[in-house]
Amino acid sequence: MDVISIDKSKCILCRKCVEACPFNALVLNENSVEVNELCRACGICVKKCPVQAIRLGQRKAKDLSAWKGILVYGEYVSGKLHPVTIELIGKGSELADKSGVPLYVVIAGYDCQASAKAILSYPVSKVLVYDHVELEYFRSDVYADVLEDAIHYLKPAAVLIGATPLGRSLAPRAAVRFRTGLTADCTFLDIKPDGSLIQIRPAFGGNIMAEIVTPYTRPQFSTVRYKVMEEAKVKPIGGTVENRNLKTLISQIKIIELIKKESKKDIVDSERIVVAGKGVKSKHDMHLIKAFAESIGAEIAGTRPIIENGWVEANRQIGLSGRTVKPKLIITCGVSGAVQFIAGMKAADCVVAVNTDRAAPIFQVADYAVVGDLYSVIPQLQEVLKKGKGVPDNEF
Repeated sequence: MDVISIDKSKCILCRKCVEACPFNALVLNENSVEVNELCRACGICVKKCPVQAIRLGQRKAKDLSAWKGILVYGEYVSGKLHPVTIELIGKGSELADKSGVPLYVVIAGYDCQASAKAILSYPVSKVLVYDHVELEYFRSDVYADVLEDAIHYLKPAAVLIGATPLGRSLAPRAAVRFRTGLTADCTFLDIKPDGSLIQIRPAFGGNIMAEIVTPYTRPQFSTVRYKVMEEAKVKPIGGTVENRNLKTLISQIKIIELIKKESKKDIVDSERIVVAGKGVKSKHDMHLIKAFAESIGAEIAGTRPIIENGWVEANRQIGLSGRTVKPKLIITCGVSGAVQFIAGMKAADCVVAVNTDRAAPIFQVADYAVVGDLYSVIPQLQEVLKKGKGVPDNEF
């Protein structure tokens, strides 16, 4: 990680660097210029210094071996744990076993003791609990204080956070406080013998898979999408719950009013999904897809073009810019299978693809490939269902 350093023996206190800094990260004291936590290592001050007293270089952690263990952030919202927490515990346990370190979970909220104890059903060494009325609702600054305190206390080598709206707000704030790296929306995690986390995520619109490591600083932060990792198996190892309090829980954010969001069925938790792709020619033809989905008890979803046309609600898009799903059955209708889409559904138990193009990428991940026009194939499938007794719940 780049960092600014100032040679005080060369500095002439001319203020040119202070005036040039766009982040107000340089402060002129009586006898020196100091760099504060706002520094983004952009290098502008290096160019402005007339006596070359400022350098931009790599900062290495003093002792990486002091940071051990894997810490999972347990997301506690509306009186319950978000399911992504159990998935993170599953991956965290795997990484901890591989590197021979403990697995920790930190949970913050109000009246969350029962959830903390429930976490001990999984292979967790310690659950750190911050239970306070001031933590009843998520406020990014106070929650960042909590996570910072937990990290200072446990000194984990890696921190795993769900890539939920809450996690995406919390993770970067915590990473900045430790001036360390954060890899967002990871789809694969592994760990090296030295504790370096191997973080893989789609990049450049999903056209490449980037492998990212944070070699010089600790802890290493990763956010992981829901439904990407396998859930942890119940396996208690005699872990403990430890309650911890901060001296102050003062937030700059005031909650003026709480407006309950209208609840909509989320395809993330659906066991059966029918996906409409570009092969669907018009909005009117969506009736065919919807009727078929209803006949097998499935939810409707769409690829990005279908969403942009307004034929399916935005919260039903599958892919890197939409939802990641893991149903028992997914049937794609006229979906070519771009990498961005496949990244959001490849973990499905059974994939049935209908497409006229034999070379369509979707067939590379399909368990059953139907080469044909969806306008012919779907009615035939519906006819079979009408003659039969439908699809049993345990069929897939």
